[in-house]
Amino acid sequence: MRHSTILIAAAGSLALAACSPPAADKSAAEKAPAATAAAGSTHTAEQARNLANFDDLDFNVYSGQKWDEIGRSHAENIVVHYPDGTTTTGIAAHLDKLKPQFVFAPDTRIKEHPLKLADGEYTAVQGIMEGTFTQPMDIGGGKVIQPTGKAFKLPMLTVGRWENGVMVEEWLYWDNQAFMKQVGLAP
Repeated sequence: MRHSTILIAAAGSLALAACSPPAADKSAAEKAPAATAAAGSTHTAEQARNLANFDDLDFNVYSGQKWDEIGRSHAENIVVHYPDGTTTTGIAAHLDKLKPQFVFAPDTRIKEHPLKLADGEYTAVQGIMEGTFTQPMDIGGGKVIQPTGKAFKLPMLTVGRWENGVMVEEWLYWDNQAFMKQVGLAP
């Protein structure tokens, strides 16, 4: 039941963030105290390590496309659930799903985690995913959508289940319709 509580709290946080206007940009120095406070002193040492590992995953590995370092946070046979309802098993399959984001928006990044929760073996981390649609988007079948040059800034949420310092299962949430609107592909 514990994982249900963290999922409900995390989903509620994401829903509120999705309805709120984006916060004004802050300098890294202004964000650092909030990130530290978000981890709080009530987490166990293992939970604090998992949250720090997740910060490194988003800020360094994902944003820097350092795919050879993803094993520091992901188990080799990780099961990942995506916003579109699909699931992958294994790091290679997960990377096959992630890498196309960087083809049409090479500047895709996550620079902040406004919310970080941990409960038992679970973490829930809200990030702000940003980028700009500057390159053709492959939609399969030899078809592409030409870039619009429009930027996107989306709240997203990752819930992870951890074992031995790595995620063994991951749930990713963001609003695909809001993404499509922001990049000019939906009304």
